[in-house]
Amino acid sequence: MDRRTVLQVLGAAAVGAGAPDELAVLGREIHRGLRPAAGLGVLDSRQNATVVAIADLLIPATDTPGATAARVNEFIDLLLAEWYDASDRDRFLAGLADVDARARASFGKNFADGSPSEQAGLLTVLDHETARWHGSPEATRGPEPFYRRMKWLTLFGYYTSEIGAGQEQHYVMIPERYVPCAPVDSLAAPPPE
Repeated sequence: MDRRTVLQVLGAAAVGAGAPDELAVLGREIHRGLRPAAGLGVLDSRQNATVVAIADLLIPATDTPGATAARVNEFIDLLLAEWYDASDRDRFLAGLADVDARARASFGKNFADGSPSEQAGLLTVLDHETARWHGSPEATRGPEPFYRRMKWLTLFGYYTSEIGAGQEQHYVMIPERYVPCAPVDSLAAPPPE
């Protein structure tokens, strides 16, 4: 299974059948709250560049649009501004600062300024740390790693957007037809004309 398929499955689980409908509704409401060219409420330009770079590595543009086209960075900024409490927002921003500090220690630049291979290498390290955290007993885990939260927010932001839900997942809110009280074998697609 390739990475894109894994992300689709995770996104569908996070937004669809595995999570309450309220989560998908919340995502759509937040997307509606995105304001064109209104600027960012919490993230500065460097932090935004880091969020964009991470989100684009997680969900790149392929035959469908990626995280940038879905405005995942603006979605995350709006969540930080209007939904997160101060301590969670500060923890997220500290995580972004840590990613940049690790990038400078690893390849001498902020994360967003690194090459795609340098960025992917650092995200692999963060992913391994997150997996170790997740695999450890809950009593000894400590706080949630930044990368786990960033990944979740990226998936949530992407798969509740029109691009992620409509173009990527082909989600149809209202089915094409309604057939009440029909025998099961008649519900198959009608033959082509």
